[in-house]
Amino acid sequence: MNTPKVIDYIVNWLKEYATNAKVNGFVVGISGGIDSAVTSTLCAKTGLPTLCVELPIHQAESQVNRANEHIKQLRERFSNVSEAEVNLTSTFEDFKTVVPKTDSSPKVDLALANTRARLRMTTLYYFAGLHGLLVAGTGNKVEDFGVGFFTKYGDGGVDLSPIADLVKSEVYALAAQLGVPDSIQKAQPTDGLFGDSRTDEDQIGASYDELEWAMDMQNQGKALEDFTGRQSEVYKIYTRLNRINQHKMIPIPVCEIPDELK
Repeated sequence: MNTPKVIDYIVNWLKEYATNAKVNGFVVGISGGIDSAVTSTLCAKTGLPTLCVELPIHQAESQVNRANEHIKQLRERFSNVSEAEVNLTSTFEDFKTVVPKTDSSPKVDLALANTRARLRMTTLYYFAGLHGLLVAGTGNKVEDFGVGFFTKYGDGGVDLSPIADLVKSEVYALAAQLGVPDSIQKAQPTDGLFGDSRTDEDQIGASYDELEWAMDMQNQGKALEDFTGRQSEVYKIYTRLNRINQHKMIPIPVCEIPDELK
């Protein structure tokens, strides 16, 4: 990959899209992770107003520290970058008091994790509407089109996706070229939605390198019986998630009424 040219291409794409849409710039949720760091830096390089928003909900101190480090660096490098913080912890806790009480279970934990993501999406669109900005998505290709590792109408609720055609290793290559802080480049990827130390790999059962391999194998038309051992295990994980999360990756189905019934 020609990393400098890919960066220039994305920056120009962002600027052209915003100009044609007649909006002022971008708003990006900053998590302390690699994807949001790369996305916000690309947005900043357009020269258009870029609002970086921290949205902690019982967030780990390490994630908050990385987010703060990144935003501070961006503001030192780009005069068009501004920041805001909205601590949604009390909002999240209030939400839990008004929905029907249910004993803790994996389903409840997942529903609440997705609620965190949706509260953040709502807040980003508040700022977007207030300042005439586009919500820039931070999902990469493996997450968005491989295993569907995102929350529908949460971090998946965006106006445009600058890095969704890049697999994770390519995002890391951009991060190095863009000068993203080392602390973020070296951190284990995590969605931070469960309030504990679990990583993306803990949740998925495979690393991003493994998932990239599986995505490539599926694109080549390989089948499960083509693999053994760990490769077979990873391919099974990938194809299962790709299958069950198709509802996130395809357009919302519309019930089209036949003309003769109208």
